[in-house]
Amino acid sequence: MRLPSPTSVGFQNLNSSMHAAAVEQIGSWILQGRLLPGEPLPNADGSKDTLGISRSVLREAIKVLAGKGLVESRPKTGTRVRPRSEWNFLDPDVLSWRYSGAVNHEDVKALFELRRAIEPMSAALAAQRATPEQLAELNDALAEMEAFGDDGERFAEPDLIFHQTILRMTGNELIGSLAALIQTALVMSFRLSNDNPTGQRPSLPLHREVAERIAARDGQGAQQALLVLLDHAEDDVRRAVESRNLRRKSQEPKT
Repeated sequence: MRLPSPTSVGFQNLNSSMHAAAVEQIGSWILQGRLLPGEPLPNADGSKDTLGISRSVLREAIKVLAGKGLVESRPKTGTRVRPRSEWNFLDPDVLSWRYSGAVNHEDVKALFELRRAIEPMSAALAAQRATPEQLAELNDALAEMEAFGDDGERFAEPDLIFHQTILRMTGNELIGSLAALIQTALVMSFRLSNDNPTGQRPSLPLHREVAERIAARDGQGAQQALLVLLDHAEDDVRRAVESRNLRRKSQEPKT
């Protein structure tokens, strides 16, 4: 078998990096409203609106974005942004791009409506089906959260494991496959609540209650406990977003 030369490997890695960057850039522009539905995408090498990438990289980026429902290519009209109703908001990248810029209360509401549609029922099923090994994993994650309750950066990883473990506890492969989606939703929640002055420690008793209800095989109690946890998390995120938006507004140049 003929191995590629180091030079060709480096070129492939560079091309892949440029492709990923192009997808990220265009996707973010669309989700943040810099490219509106119906508008054409910038050309790869145009004079006015240019992306500064090759046509081949742009073509590959368009394929990825089309798969996410963001753009479509048609003869004569070229590649344009699709109507917002056609976007796949459940795609982890699309979800991430949506929350990477300015966020309002409706964005927060949508994020937590999504989590409420998935996580509380998963907790109820987990109470019925969790294995001893999974219960131990849940408690290990909780112990780490308690150890890092005053460190938002280190708290995030065990918190993510805690919520994803509950999805896997359901024993339902379809629900388990939502782990990547929940990961993106959780990461967005963490980023949005970083400005919370009380930190993450106040949420620990709420997480502990969820774990205890699951361990007690109390499905209804586990479901209710997770709803309460999400209610408090949404309040924290709303306060943090409001504080962030006020700061951003105060930093805007006055006219």
